[in-house]
Amino acid sequence: MRPSNRHVTLSRKIALVSLIGVPWAMCSPASLAADNATLFAPCVACHGSKGEGNAALHAPAIAGQEAAYLERQLHNFRNRRRGVHGSDVFGAQMQAAVTTLADDAAVTAVASFAAKLPKTVTATPARGNLHNGRNLYNGTCGACHGGAAEGNPALKSPRLAGLDADYIKRQFVHFRDGARGTDPQDTPGRQMAMMAKTLQTERDLDDIIAFIHQQGRPK
Repeated sequence: MRPSNRHVTLSRKIALVSLIGVPWAMCSPASLAADNATLFAPCVACHGSKGEGNAALHAPAIAGQEAAYLERQLHNFRNRRRGVHGSDVFGAQMQAAVTTLADDAAVTAVASFAAKLPKTVTATPARGNLHNGRNLYNGTCGACHGGAAEGNPALKSPRLAGLDADYIKRQFVHFRDGARGTDPQDTPGRQMAMMAKTLQTERDLDDIIAFIHQQGRPK
């Protein structure tokens, strides 16, 4: 008896599902974690094995940062929405580094891996007027970045606590002076660029950074 077309189609679907299911069954959580760690390996040279950053290499801490933020920045570098301005030398280096990530899935995996690393705490707090820094931070930064600089995923605002002072200052200047946050597709960046122009003096920025560095530290 010759099988009907319906039976042939059903058999083919079952076979296809079986073939697709084999590799997924072999991908245990442990093996996936190992693969993600392998993808993260090129990042270690600058950002550290724990994602703690390296101020001497101008590489920020990325451990514990929101995965969506990290993924968005990696795409910004890959798509030349960030790191193209002549003054952003370290951004240009990062653009070259992200070429090691083969595709969007690799970007997602690296961002997820870094986000799960233990959050960093700034080793040496920056000096500044904490009273002025607290007032300025709460008045201009806290609404987006959180009262304790913990970030706000709903507003696409990154965690600032744990970042070194030079990195924060450098990125602020990039936003203020048009080296970052100018691409039409980088909406959060454009918002930050507008806010950066409202701060009056560099001393005020130093005071804000000093306040940020107090956040997340043992009391």
